[in-house]
Amino acid sequence: MTAMHLCGRSRIGFVALLLLLPLALQAQPGAKKILDRTAEAFRRAGGVEATFSLTGGQGAAQGTICLQGEKFRLESGGITTWFDGTTQWSYVAANEEVNVSEPTEEELQTLNPYTLLYIYRQGYSWKTVPARQAAAYAVELKADAADKELQRIVIEVRQSDYRPLYIVMQTGSGDKTEVQVTGYRTGLDFPDGFFRFDEEQYPSAEVIDLR
Repeated sequence: MTAMHLCGRSRIGFVALLLLLPLALQAQPGAKKILDRTAEAFRRAGGVEATFSLTGGQGAAQGTICLQGEKFRLESGGITTWFDGTTQWSYVAANEEVNVSEPTEEELQTLNPYTLLYIYRQGYSWKTVPARQAAAYAVELKADAADKELQRIVIEVRQSDYRPLYIVMQTGSGDKTEVQVTGYRTGLDFPDGFFRFDEEQYPSAEVIDLR
C-alpha cells in the first residue's frame, strides 16, 4: 500500500491497520521454523536443478546448478565444477585446465549456496527480516564468531513451498554476493557419474591435482 493511499483513508481505517499489524506478524513463522522447513523441503526434493543470476565483486553471471544430497554440478562463467561428496573438479574452458581438490566446508559454501540451507544449525544467530518479494519469508543469519568466512547471510524463500528465491552472502572483508534463483525443478534423478569429471569428454584438458 503506498503512502498516497494511506493518506487517503480515514483515521479509523489507519488505527484498524495498526491493530491488525501485530496479528499479521504473529502469523509469520519464526526464523528457525522457516529455516527448518526450508532445509526439510530441500531434503525431500530429491534431485534439484536451479538456474540463477549472480552479482558480486567479480561482476555478474548466470548459471545452472544441479544438486542431489551433498553432490552438485555447477556451470557458470565458463567454469564447470563437479563435486561427488568428497572430490571437486573445476574445469576452466578458456585454458582447458581442470583443478582437482578436496574442498573444506567453508570453500563449499562459497561455491554451492544451497549448503547455506543447513549452515544455521551451528555458529549463527538468526532473525526474520522484511522480504524483497511478495509472498516470501526472509531470514538473516549472522556469525557468532569473527573468524568465520561468511559473516552475514540472508535467505529468502517462497511461502507456499519454501523454495529458495534469493540468497545474499557477505564475508568478513565486506565482499557481498547476491544470488537470484530464476528457475527451479525438483524430483530429478541424476546418476552418480553426473557429479564427477569425465576425462573422456575432455581429452585435451590438463589435470592439475591440488590434493
